[in-house]
Amino acid sequence: MTATAVRDWIQGKDDAKGKNSGRTRFNPFLPEFAVNPYPMYRELREQDPVQRGMGMWILTRHADVLSVLTDRTFSSAQIPAEAKARAEKLGETDMAVIERLGLKAIVFTDNPDHARLRALVNRPFGPKLGEARRPFMEEVVNRCLDQIIGRGPVDFVAAVADPVPLHIMADFMGLPAEARPAIKDWTHRVRFLLEPGLMTKEILADVRSVLDQYTALFRDVIRKRGDNPGDDLLGQLLTARAGNESLTEEEVIFAGIMTFVAGHETTKCLLGNGLLALLRHPAQFQRLRDEPALLPSAVNEMFRFESPLQQTKRKATRDLQIGGKTIRASDQVLLCIGAANRDPARFPDPERFDVGRSPNPHLGLGYGMHQCLGGLLAKTEAHVVFEALLRRTKEITLATDAVDWLNHSFIIRGLKTLPVVLS
Repeated sequence: MTATAVRDWIQGKDDAKGKNSGRTRFNPFLPEFAVNPYPMYRELREQDPVQRGMGMWILTRHADVLSVLTDRTFSSAQIPAEAKARAEKLGETDMAVIERLGLKAIVFTDNPDHARLRALVNRPFGPKLGEARRPFMEEVVNRCLDQIIGRGPVDFVAAVADPVPLHIMADFMGLPAEARPAIKDWTHRVRFLLEPGLMTKEILADVRSVLDQYTALFRDVIRKRGDNPGDDLLGQLLTARAGNESLTEEEVIFAGIMTFVAGHETTKCLLGNGLLALLRHPAQFQRLRDEPALLPSAVNEMFRFESPLQQTKRKATRDLQIGGKTIRASDQVLLCIGAANRDPARFPDPERFDVGRSPNPHLGLGYGMHQCLGGLLAKTEAHVVFEALLRRTKEITLATDAVDWLNHSFIIRGLKTLPVVLS
Protein backbone atom coordinates (compact mmCIF):
# COMPACT_ATOMS: atom_id res chain seq x y z
CA MET A 1 0.00 0.00 0.00
CA THR A 2 1.43 3.36 -1.00
CA ALA A 3 1.72 6.27 1.40
CA THR A 4 -1.07 8.02 -0.53
CA ALA A 5 -3.32 4.98 -0.27
CA VAL A 6 -2.67 4.63 3.43
CA ARG A 7 -3.37 8.33 3.97
CA ASP A 8 -6.63 8.08 2.04
CA TRP A 9 -7.57 4.91 3.92
CA ILE A 10 -6.98 6.61 7.28
CA GLN A 11 -8.97 9.67 6.20
CA GLY A 12 -11.78 7.51 4.84
CA LYS A 13 -11.92 5.40 7.98
CA ASP A 14 -12.17 8.51 10.14
CA ASP A 15 -14.89 9.96 7.91
CA ALA A 16 -16.86 6.72 8.03
CA LYS A 17 -16.86 6.86 11.82
CA GLY A 18 -17.88 10.49 11.81
CA LYS A 19 -14.63 11.53 13.39
CA ASN A 20 -13.46 14.00 10.78
CA SER A 21 -15.42 16.93 12.14
CA GLY A 22 -12.94 19.74 11.62
CA ARG A 23 -10.45 18.33 14.10
CA THR A 24 -6.89 17.50 13.14
CA ARG A 25 -6.24 13.79 12.87
CA PHE A 26 -2.77 12.33 13.33
CA ASN A 27 -1.51 11.46 9.85
CA PRO A 28 2.27 11.07 9.44
CA PHE A 29 1.80 10.04 5.79
CA LEU A 30 1.10 13.62 4.72
CA PRO A 31 4.07 14.95 2.70
CA GLU A 32 4.17 18.14 4.77
CA PHE A 33 4.60 16.13 7.98
CA ALA A 34 8.09 14.99 6.92
CA VAL A 35 9.05 18.58 6.16
CA ASN A 36 7.61 20.08 9.33
CA PRO A 37 5.58 17.97 11.79
CA TYR A 38 5.23 20.72 14.40
CA PRO A 39 2.08 22.46 13.09
CA MET A 40 0.23 19.12 13.25
CA TYR A 41 1.64 18.42 16.70
CA ARG A 42 0.50 21.85 17.89
CA GLU A 43 -3.04 21.35 16.56
CA LEU A 44 -3.24 17.90 18.18
CA ARG A 45 -2.12 19.28 21.56
CA GLU A 46 -4.69 22.07 21.36
CA GLN A 47 -7.63 20.08 19.97
CA ASP A 48 -7.26 16.45 21.02
CA PRO A 49 -4.03 15.72 22.94
CA VAL A 50 -5.00 12.13 23.80
CA GLN A 51 -6.33 10.99 20.46
CA ARG A 52 -7.39 7.58 19.23
CA GLY A 53 -6.22 6.83 15.68
CA MET A 54 -4.40 4.32 13.50
CA GLY A 55 -5.16 1.58 16.01
CA MET A 56 -3.49 3.29 18.97
CA TRP A 57 -3.55 6.26 21.33
CA ILE A 58 -1.51 9.29 20.27
CA LEU A 59 -0.16 11.48 23.08
CA THR A 60 1.23 14.95 22.35
CA ARG A 61 1.44 16.78 25.70
CA HIS A 62 4.66 16.78 27.73
CA ALA A 63 2.92 15.82 30.97
CA ASP A 64 1.13 12.87 29.37
CA VAL A 65 4.20 11.57 27.54
CA LEU A 66 6.28 11.90 30.71
CA SER A 67 3.65 10.07 32.74
CA VAL A 68 3.89 7.04 30.46
CA LEU A 69 7.69 7.11 30.28
CA THR A 70 7.86 7.01 34.08
CA ASP A 71 5.12 4.41 34.56
CA ARG A 72 6.78 1.01 34.72
CA THR A 73 3.52 -0.80 34.13
CA PHE A 74 3.72 0.22 30.46
CA SER A 75 5.53 -2.38 28.37
CA SER A 76 8.42 -1.61 26.00
CA ALA A 77 8.04 -4.98 24.28
CA GLN A 78 5.53 -3.57 21.80
CA ILE A 79 7.96 -3.26 18.89
CA PRO A 80 9.21 -6.89 18.88
CA ALA A 81 5.61 -8.01 19.35
CA GLU A 82 4.66 -6.00 16.25
CA ALA A 83 7.60 -7.48 14.34
CA LYS A 84 6.42 -10.99 15.19
CA ALA A 85 2.83 -10.20 14.22
CA ARG A 86 4.03 -8.60 10.99
CA ALA A 87 6.09 -11.69 10.15
CA GLU A 88 3.13 -13.98 10.76
CA LYS A 89 0.95 -11.81 8.54
CA LEU A 90 3.58 -12.01 5.78
CA GLY A 91 3.88 -15.77 6.15
CA GLU A 92 7.42 -15.68 7.57
CA THR A 93 8.13 -18.32 10.21
CA ASP A 94 11.93 -18.14 10.63
CA MET A 95 11.98 -15.38 13.24
CA ALA A 96 14.30 -16.97 15.81
CA VAL A 97 17.09 -14.38 15.75
CA ILE A 98 14.64 -11.45 15.72
CA GLU A 99 12.65 -12.94 18.61
CA ARG A 100 15.82 -13.48 20.66
CA LEU A 101 16.87 -9.89 20.01
CA GLY A 102 13.47 -8.73 21.26
CA LEU A 103 13.85 -10.78 24.42
CA LYS A 104 17.45 -9.85 25.21
CA ALA A 105 18.03 -6.30 23.90
CA ILE A 106 17.66 -3.83 26.78
CA VAL A 107 15.65 -1.34 24.74
CA PHE A 108 12.81 -3.86 24.33
CA THR A 109 12.74 -5.50 27.77
CA ASP A 110 10.55 -5.01 30.83
CA ASN A 111 11.31 -5.83 34.46
CA PRO A 112 12.68 -8.05 35.85
CA ASP A 113 14.79 -8.70 32.72
CA HIS A 114 15.33 -4.98 32.16
CA ALA A 115 16.56 -4.39 35.72
CA ARG A 116 19.07 -7.22 35.39
CA LEU A 117 20.41 -5.95 32.05
CA ARG A 118 20.51 -2.34 33.23
CA ALA A 119 22.56 -3.25 36.28
CA LEU A 120 25.10 -4.94 34.01
CA VAL A 121 25.43 -2.30 31.30
CA ASN A 122 25.10 0.94 33.29
CA ARG A 123 28.77 1.13 34.21
CA PRO A 124 30.20 0.43 30.71
CA PHE A 125 27.88 3.11 29.29
CA GLY A 126 28.50 5.53 32.17
CA PRO A 127 29.97 9.07 32.11
CA LYS A 128 33.53 7.83 31.73
CA LEU A 129 32.82 6.20 28.38
CA GLY A 130 33.00 9.39 26.32
CA GLU A 131 35.54 11.31 28.37
CA ALA A 132 38.07 8.46 28.42
CA ARG A 133 38.29 8.50 24.64
CA ARG A 134 37.69 12.18 24.06
CA PRO A 135 41.13 12.67 22.41
CA PHE A 136 40.21 10.04 19.82
CA MET A 137 36.84 11.70 19.26
CA GLU A 138 38.58 15.03 18.67
CA GLU A 139 40.94 13.36 16.23
CA VAL A 140 38.05 11.87 14.24
CA VAL A 141 36.16 15.18 14.13
CA ASN A 142 39.21 17.23 13.13
CA ARG A 143 40.11 14.75 10.42
CA CYS A 144 36.62 15.18 8.95
CA LEU A 145 36.75 18.97 9.20
CA ASP A 146 40.18 19.05 7.54
CA GLN A 147 38.48 17.78 4.38
CA ILE A 148 35.77 20.43 4.17
CA ILE A 149 36.85 23.76 5.73
CA GLY A 150 37.60 26.26 3.00
CA ARG A 151 36.61 23.82 0.25
CA GLY A 152 33.37 25.41 -0.95
CA PRO A 153 29.90 23.86 -0.66
CA VAL A 154 29.97 20.47 1.07
CA ASP A 155 27.37 18.13 2.54
CA PHE A 156 27.82 18.31 6.31
CA VAL A 157 25.75 15.16 6.82
CA ALA A 158 27.91 13.01 4.54
CA ALA A 159 31.21 14.61 5.57
CA VAL A 160 30.76 14.88 9.36
CA ALA A 161 27.41 13.91 10.87
CA ASP A 162 27.37 10.40 9.37
CA PRO A 163 31.01 9.22 9.72
CA VAL A 164 31.77 10.71 13.15
CA PRO A 165 29.39 8.54 15.25
CA LEU A 166 30.11 5.49 13.10
CA HIS A 167 33.89 5.61 13.60
CA ILE A 168 33.63 6.60 17.26
CA MET A 169 31.30 3.74 18.19
CA ALA A 170 33.23 1.21 16.13
CA ASP A 171 36.47 2.28 17.83
CA PHE A 172 34.88 2.19 21.27
CA MET A 173 34.01 -1.45 20.62
CA GLY A 174 37.32 -2.34 19.05
CA LEU A 175 35.72 -3.41 15.77
CA PRO A 176 38.06 -3.70 12.77
CA ALA A 177 38.30 -0.67 10.47
CA GLU A 178 37.71 -2.82 7.38
CA ALA A 179 34.30 -3.86 8.77
CA ARG A 180 32.98 -0.32 9.19
CA PRO A 181 31.49 0.13 5.70
CA ALA A 182 29.53 -3.09 6.24
CA ILE A 183 28.46 -1.94 9.72
CA LYS A 184 27.13 1.29 8.27
CA ASP A 185 25.17 -0.63 5.64
CA TRP A 186 23.83 -3.22 8.09
CA THR A 187 22.79 -0.55 10.59
CA HIS A 188 20.75 1.25 7.96
CA ARG A 189 19.06 -1.95 6.78
CA VAL A 190 18.26 -3.39 10.19
CA ARG A 191 16.65 -0.12 11.40
CA PHE A 192 13.29 -1.47 10.16
CA LEU A 193 13.19 -3.41 13.43
CA LEU A 194 12.24 -0.11 15.08
CA GLU A 195 9.30 0.36 12.67
CA PRO A 196 8.08 -3.16 11.87
CA GLY A 197 4.86 -1.88 10.33
CA LEU A 198 6.90 -0.66 7.35
CA MET A 199 8.45 -4.06 6.65
CA THR A 200 7.60 -5.99 3.51
CA LYS A 201 8.31 -9.70 3.12
CA GLU A 202 11.56 -8.84 1.32
CA ILE A 203 12.66 -6.35 3.97
CA LEU A 204 11.93 -8.84 6.75
CA ALA A 205 14.08 -11.47 5.08
CA ASP A 206 16.83 -8.88 4.61
CA VAL A 207 16.70 -7.84 8.28
CA ARG A 208 17.05 -11.45 9.33
CA SER A 209 20.05 -11.89 7.01
CA VAL A 210 21.67 -8.70 8.28
CA LEU A 211 21.25 -9.77 11.91
CA ASP A 212 22.97 -13.06 11.10
CA GLN A 213 25.92 -11.20 9.54
CA TYR A 214 26.06 -8.64 12.35
CA THR A 215 26.02 -11.42 14.94
CA ALA A 216 28.77 -13.34 13.14
CA LEU A 217 31.02 -10.25 13.10
CA PHE A 218 30.66 -9.59 16.82
CA ARG A 219 31.05 -13.28 17.69
CA ASP A 220 34.26 -13.47 15.65
CA VAL A 221 35.71 -10.36 17.37
CA ILE A 222 34.76 -11.66 20.83
CA ARG A 223 36.22 -15.12 20.32
CA LYS A 224 39.46 -13.79 18.89
CA ARG A 225 39.95 -11.92 22.18
CA GLY A 226 39.81 -15.14 24.14
CA ASP A 227 40.94 -14.61 27.72
CA ASN A 228 41.90 -10.98 27.04
CA PRO A 229 38.59 -9.12 26.60
CA GLY A 230 40.20 -5.65 26.63
CA ASP A 231 39.17 -2.41 28.29
CA ASP A 232 37.06 -0.96 25.47
CA LEU A 233 33.27 -0.95 25.55
CA LEU A 234 32.97 -4.48 24.20
CA GLY A 235 35.51 -5.74 26.73
CA GLN A 236 33.69 -4.00 29.59
CA LEU A 237 30.41 -5.60 28.53
CA LEU A 238 32.09 -9.01 28.43
CA THR A 239 33.44 -8.59 31.97
CA ALA A 240 30.47 -6.72 33.48
CA ARG A 241 29.26 -8.17 36.76
CA ALA A 242 26.33 -7.37 39.06
CA GLY A 243 26.45 -9.73 42.02
CA ASN A 244 26.53 -13.19 40.52
CA GLU A 245 25.07 -12.00 37.21
CA SER A 246 26.92 -11.47 33.93
CA LEU A 247 25.94 -11.02 30.30
CA THR A 248 25.82 -13.98 27.97
CA GLU A 249 27.79 -13.77 24.74
CA GLU A 250 24.57 -13.25 22.79
CA GLU A 251 23.45 -10.47 25.14
CA VAL A 252 26.78 -8.70 24.60
CA ILE A 253 26.37 -9.09 20.84
CA PHE A 254 22.82 -7.72 20.88
CA ALA A 255 23.95 -4.80 23.07
CA GLY A 256 26.59 -4.00 20.48
CA ILE A 257 24.20 -4.24 17.56
CA MET A 258 21.54 -2.08 19.23
CA THR A 259 24.15 0.52 20.16
CA PHE A 260 24.61 1.11 16.44
CA VAL A 261 20.94 0.70 15.47
CA ALA A 262 19.66 3.07 18.17
CA GLY A 263 22.68 5.36 18.33
CA HIS A 264 24.21 5.96 14.91
CA GLU A 265 21.30 7.48 13.01
CA THR A 266 19.99 9.48 15.96
CA THR A 267 23.42 11.01 16.63
CA LYS A 268 23.83 11.75 12.93
CA CYS A 269 20.48 13.52 12.99
CA LEU A 270 21.37 15.42 16.16
CA LEU A 271 24.51 16.84 14.53
CA GLY A 272 22.78 17.81 11.28
CA ASN A 273 19.64 19.15 12.94
CA GLY A 274 21.72 21.05 15.48
CA LEU A 275 23.83 22.83 12.88
CA LEU A 276 20.76 23.69 10.82
CA ALA A 277 19.08 25.20 13.90
CA LEU A 278 22.14 27.37 14.52
CA LEU A 279 22.29 28.49 10.88
CA ARG A 280 18.60 29.38 10.85
CA HIS A 281 19.01 31.36 14.07
CA PRO A 282 22.16 33.41 13.43
CA ALA A 283 21.73 35.54 16.57
CA GLN A 284 21.80 32.38 18.66
CA PHE A 285 24.80 31.06 16.73
CA GLN A 286 26.65 34.30 17.41
CA ARG A 287 25.66 34.13 21.07
CA LEU A 288 27.21 30.66 21.25
CA ARG A 289 30.39 31.94 19.60
CA ASP A 290 30.55 34.76 22.14
CA GLU A 291 29.73 32.44 25.06
CA PRO A 292 31.13 28.97 24.30
CA ALA A 293 30.39 27.92 27.89
CA LEU A 294 26.75 27.69 26.73
CA LEU A 295 27.58 24.68 24.55
CA PRO A 296 26.12 22.04 26.95
CA SER A 297 22.92 24.07 27.14
CA ALA A 298 22.91 24.49 23.35
CA VAL A 299 23.18 20.73 22.79
CA ASN A 300 20.22 20.16 25.11
CA GLU A 301 18.26 22.72 23.10
CA MET A 302 19.15 20.86 19.90
CA PHE A 303 17.65 17.70 21.42
CA ARG A 304 14.49 19.64 22.30
CA PHE A 305 14.01 21.83 19.25
CA GLU A 306 14.52 19.17 16.55
CA SER A 307 14.38 15.88 18.41
CA PRO A 308 16.11 13.12 16.40
CA LEU A 309 13.81 10.58 18.08
CA GLN A 310 10.32 11.90 17.41
CA GLN A 311 8.20 9.00 18.59
CA THR A 312 8.30 5.83 20.65
CA LYS A 313 5.72 3.19 21.53
CA ARG A 314 4.47 1.51 24.68
CA LYS A 315 1.71 -0.97 25.50
CA ALA A 316 -0.59 -0.58 28.48
CA THR A 317 -0.74 -3.57 30.82
CA ARG A 318 -3.60 -2.21 32.94
CA ASP A 319 -6.60 0.07 32.58
CA LEU A 320 -5.89 3.71 33.45
CA GLN A 321 -6.91 7.29 32.72
CA ILE A 322 -4.78 9.75 30.74
CA GLY A 323 -6.12 13.19 29.94
CA GLY A 324 -9.66 12.10 30.73
CA LYS A 325 -9.50 9.14 28.32
CA THR A 326 -9.60 5.50 29.38
CA ILE A 327 -6.59 3.52 28.19
CA ARG A 328 -7.31 -0.21 28.34
CA ALA A 329 -4.86 -2.99 29.10
CA SER A 330 -3.19 -4.12 25.84
CA ASP A 331 -3.81 -0.75 24.11
CA GLN A 332 -0.89 0.62 22.11
CA VAL A 333 0.28 4.13 22.96
CA LEU A 334 2.33 6.34 20.64
CA LEU A 335 4.38 8.92 22.53
CA CYS A 336 5.07 11.94 20.34
CA ILE A 337 8.33 13.17 21.84
CA GLY A 338 8.72 15.87 19.20
CA ALA A 339 5.35 17.28 20.21
CA ALA A 340 6.04 17.03 23.95
CA ASN A 341 9.29 18.94 23.50
CA ARG A 342 7.40 21.93 22.11
CA ASP A 343 4.58 21.96 24.64
CA PRO A 344 4.03 25.57 25.81
CA ALA A 345 2.73 24.23 29.12
CA ARG A 346 6.29 23.08 29.85
CA PHE A 347 8.53 25.31 27.72
CA PRO A 348 8.04 29.09 27.56
CA ASP A 349 8.00 30.25 23.94
CA PRO A 350 8.64 26.69 22.69
CA GLU A 351 8.99 27.61 19.01
CA ARG A 352 12.04 29.74 19.84
CA PHE A 353 15.49 28.16 19.56
CA ASP A 354 17.41 29.34 22.63
CA VAL A 355 20.97 28.10 23.26
CA GLY A 356 20.75 29.31 26.84
CA ARG A 357 17.36 27.78 27.68
CA SER A 358 17.18 26.81 31.35
CA PRO A 359 15.61 24.77 32.72
CA ASN A 360 15.21 22.46 29.76
CA PRO A 361 13.39 19.24 30.73
CA HIS A 362 13.33 17.89 27.18
CA LEU A 363 12.48 14.25 26.50
CA GLY A 364 14.81 13.87 23.53
CA LEU A 365 16.66 11.04 25.27
CA GLY A 366 13.56 9.49 26.77
CA TYR A 367 13.09 9.36 30.51
CA GLY A 368 12.90 6.86 33.32
CA MET A 369 14.18 3.33 33.19
CA HIS A 370 14.33 3.29 29.38
CA GLN A 371 16.21 6.57 29.07
CA CYS A 372 18.69 6.33 26.19
CA LEU A 373 21.65 4.25 27.30
CA GLY A 374 24.02 6.03 24.93
CA GLY A 375 22.71 9.52 25.64
CA LEU A 376 25.84 10.70 27.44
CA LEU A 377 27.99 9.46 24.56
CA ALA A 378 25.81 11.28 22.01
CA LYS A 379 26.07 14.48 24.03
CA THR A 380 29.86 14.18 24.25
CA GLU A 381 30.10 13.62 20.50
CA ALA A 382 27.98 16.70 19.86
CA HIS A 383 30.09 18.76 22.27
CA VAL A 384 33.27 17.73 20.46
CA VAL A 385 31.83 18.46 17.00
CA PHE A 386 30.44 21.89 17.86
CA GLU A 387 33.50 22.86 19.92
CA ALA A 388 35.62 22.15 16.84
CA LEU A 389 33.27 24.08 14.57
CA LEU A 390 33.32 27.11 16.89
CA ARG A 391 37.09 26.99 17.19
CA ARG A 392 38.02 26.29 13.60
CA THR A 393 35.54 28.38 11.61
CA LYS A 394 34.86 32.07 11.33
CA GLU A 395 31.67 31.63 9.37
CA ILE A 396 29.33 28.83 8.31
CA THR A 397 26.61 29.50 5.78
CA LEU A 398 23.87 27.45 4.16
CA ALA A 399 24.55 26.71 0.51
CA THR A 400 20.84 26.31 -0.27
CA ASP A 401 17.57 27.88 0.79
CA ALA A 402 15.78 24.52 0.89
CA VAL A 403 16.79 21.42 2.86
CA ASP A 404 15.75 17.83 2.28
CA TRP A 405 14.41 15.88 5.26
CA LEU A 406 14.50 12.10 5.60
CA ASN A 407 11.22 10.45 4.64
CA HIS A 408 12.05 6.77 5.23
CA SER A 409 11.04 6.88 8.88
CA PHE A 410 8.31 8.30 11.10
CA ILE A 411 10.21 7.98 14.37
CA ILE A 412 13.49 9.57 13.23
CA ARG A 413 13.76 13.21 12.17
CA GLY A 414 16.89 14.24 10.34
CA LEU A 415 18.32 15.66 7.15
CA LYS A 416 19.24 13.73 4.03
CA THR A 417 21.80 16.41 3.22
CA LEU A 418 22.94 19.75 4.61
CA PRO A 419 24.93 21.72 2.00
CA VAL A 420 27.09 24.33 3.78
CA VAL A 421 30.17 26.47 3.26
CA LEU A 422 32.69 26.54 6.13
CA SER A 423 35.36 29.23 6.20
